[in-house]
Amino acid sequence: MKWIEDLRENIRVVLSSDPAARNKLEVFLLYPHIKAIMIYRLAHGLYKRKRFFMARWLSNIARLMTGIEIHPGATIGKGLFIDHGMGVVIGETAIVGNYVLMYHGTTLGGTGNEKGKRHPTVEDHVIIGSGAKVLGNIVIREGTKIGANAVVLKSTNPYTTVVGIPAKEITSHHQQGPKG
Repeated sequence: MKWIEDLRENIRVVLSSDPAARNKLEVFLLYPHIKAIMIYRLAHGLYKRKRFFMARWLSNIARLMTGIEIHPGATIGKGLFIDHGMGVVIGETAIVGNYVLMYHGTTLGGTGNEKGKRHPTVEDHVIIGSGAKVLGNIVIREGTKIGANAVVLKSTNPYTTVVGIPAKEITSHHQQGPKG
């Protein structure tokens, strides 16, 4: 079953990335993003079948349980690790690639009342620091690191670090994000 494989991969990523994680059971029971992603997968399936009310209802339950809000219309790849989780928001048209690491208080949001694709696309192996806001229909390229509290309003180059308000590129690198 796909959802079991997804769950196992998410747990594996936590165990390989977080030195505080001790074992699979602890990660499964005590890491809020695991619950949020499991509920998101169910809600996303409903959303794709145009069961919008039920999908949103489930996402609201996940938000109440975990403090993590993932719109059921978002597209989430494998191995997403939302460390500490509280206050994370992922908007309806956001696309999150594989093995992305997000810290608490981050937002993948829109910038207004646009129609269509209005949230960011985050490619593989990206790290998004605590409190960062990534806004609009932009692309965060593979391997980008976004500093804490940065406000990213423009697409990034691959394997760069961006910081500040508004975020600016400060360095290039060739390291991977969470192990995947």
